[in-house]
Amino acid sequence: MNNEFSGDQAGSTYIKLANCHLKNDSKHEAAGAYANAANCYKKTNSKESISCLEQAVYLFLEIGRLSMSARYYKDIAELYEAEHNFEKAIVYYERAADLFQSEEVTTSANQCRQKIAQFAAQLEDYQKSIEIYEDIARQSMNTNLLKYGVRGHLLNAGICQLCKGKGDAVAINNALERYQDLDPTFSGTREYKLLADLADAIDQEDVAKFTDAVKEFDSMTQLDAWKTTLLLRVKEALKAKELEDDDLT
Repeated sequence: MNNEFSGDQAGSTYIKLANCHLKNDSKHEAAGAYANAANCYKKTNSKESISCLEQAVYLFLEIGRLSMSARYYKDIAELYEAEHNFEKAIVYYERAADLFQSEEVTTSANQCRQKIAQFAAQLEDYQKSIEIYEDIARQSMNTNLLKYGVRGHLLNAGICQLCKGKGDAVAINNALERYQDLDPTFSGTREYKLLADLADAIDQEDVAKFTDAVKEFDSMTQLDAWKTTLLLRVKEALKAKELEDDDLT
């Protein structure tokens, strides 16, 4: 309770300080004071913290400090993410990504874009996720350091493709051809094999085969919660289709 009080008290002191700086037209110092206030409120009052960060961003944008603005937009996105408000998190990660990109800080821009893709898929906007993951994979092919990560981005795109297709094996097979063109080494990876095996299982409407393919991959490389959730959605749709076909026979 004492910490909460001192955090809030410190926050309101920084806001007063920001207002003093604004009266003197010291926008840079005022923005810094708002950022400090936001930091004080972070643990106790996320709404107030976001409000202070918005003020800081507004001032930093006015004086052309785009990378600082991007950083604080990302902080706002993270606060919304912590509250599981993924729609709002996407909005602010997009703003941050755009500013990072305009400053040519591509690594930070792509970190934000991966968050957007992750949340968009959770909200069932699979096409948005696919476009982001494919674009990051394409960009990564041009950098030796990032090439190794391409298979992971293509796997994520492929899983979103499976969710979007709702049992359409043609769409995922077309995507796999595209990914092979993008990265000629992809067909030799376990990520490719998983997507190809899942496409086969979907084509044959074979839930057991789908489950086995996921288990085999997971035994070597543990699937994270995000991939597991999406693959479960595909499996449930496949189960429903299997039942539907059983009813018709």
